[in-house]
Amino acid sequence: MSNTSSSSPPPLVPPVACVCNEQVGAGPFDPRRLRQDFPILALTVHGDKTLAYLDNAATTQKPASVVCVLCEYYQACNANVHRSIHYLGEQATQRFEEARKKIQRFIGAPSERSVIFTRGTTESINVVASAWGRRSLKPGDEIVLTGMEHHSNLVPWQLVAKETGARLKFVPVLDDGTLDLEAYERLLKGRVRMAAFTHISNVLGTVNPVKRMTALAHAAGALVLVDAAQSVPNRPVSVTDLDCDFLAFSGHKMLGPTGIGVLYGRLEVLERMEPFLTGGEMISRVTLEDSTWADLPQKFEAGTPHVSGAIGLGVAVDYLQRVGMETIRDYDERLARYAIGRLEQIPGVRIFGRAPERSGAVSFEVEGVHPHDLAQFIDRDGIAIRAGHLCAQPLMKRLGVPAVSRASVYFYNLEEELDRLAQSILKAKEFFRHGS
Repeated sequence: MSNTSSSSPPPLVPPVACVCNEQVGAGPFDPRRLRQDFPILALTVHGDKTLAYLDNAATTQKPASVVCVLCEYYQACNANVHRSIHYLGEQATQRFEEARKKIQRFIGAPSERSVIFTRGTTESINVVASAWGRRSLKPGDEIVLTGMEHHSNLVPWQLVAKETGARLKFVPVLDDGTLDLEAYERLLKGRVRMAAFTHISNVLGTVNPVKRMTALAHAAGALVLVDAAQSVPNRPVSVTDLDCDFLAFSGHKMLGPTGIGVLYGRLEVLERMEPFLTGGEMISRVTLEDSTWADLPQKFEAGTPHVSGAIGLGVAVDYLQRVGMETIRDYDERLARYAIGRLEQIPGVRIFGRAPERSGAVSFEVEGVHPHDLAQFIDRDGIAIRAGHLCAQPLMKRLGVPAVSRASVYFYNLEEELDRLAQSILKAKEFFRHGS
């Protein structure tokens, strides 16, 4: 519970020791100009290779303003929040809570009390699985997931199902990388208490019809959790429009720092849930025998929070809004189409996922080249992609492969970087064909 002074805090201190001349507001959308806001994109690797960063579905790079605000926080207002009544504490608390309000507005949440800071999507889903699932589910209850879920939206539910006697049911993935929605409707006819599904597949790039899926689940009497790790960074997302009960996402995938994320929850559902973690900050009153909980959102924010991370995420949201989420979505989709077109020109390349609506993540395999070998080879050309099972082993089994390669783009990427990717894949094919 807050112990800060009831008087208005002093004005925010000005930035220190860091000046950011960002290009984001300097004119019409121009990815080449915006790249100047990301110092790491000018990096040369392996001697003289300019970095082509195509691993944005894993984590995005950070604009100068986010880096600067982290320095500013630690140099000008480093303190614990909601507790200290001194100047630094009031500065830190004001910035921390302003970041929460920015995120509330960004995702269209009705109240900042419904915005809970976590370490990321994984922790957010674990909060729901533990704080809601362990106390609400009973033997014979059902949880509906999909066959394209990231492990973060699968393993927590597996554990909860084993502990409570609930059953897991899965929506099949069709050959084109979309979900079998007819099967989904049939699965909802049982004792479904929770439907949890990804908004955008981190492997296939498929954009799922989550608004429709949410409405169907609610009609069946189930709550809905949306894994929005891949969607909130790349397109407009409104929890009010989706009408979901929970929504989880990570800061590091949307220009923000690592170790910070968000769980949105419908207020009336959060109020009924017990805390996930306990200790400092999340209490109202403690005796030797019992405790009562703080109001939302502090009820789910035990201990010292990632203050600088939350403030940095708020600045990342400012940046994204200045670029424009519709602009980011449209450009990502355009780059994805371009990437697929270039890869399809290479003999022996297989693209995974052909959904009509897709994001900027493109997974593929190259005949005769293991994904790990490919990633290592093209890294020598300065190109960063992801290789492996992408934390989606059940989906790999459905696709019939142990691993894939994935190029994932963001609004600061360029078509010429995808040209470099295609050229490097051709070199890799030749290299591994001759075994030298």
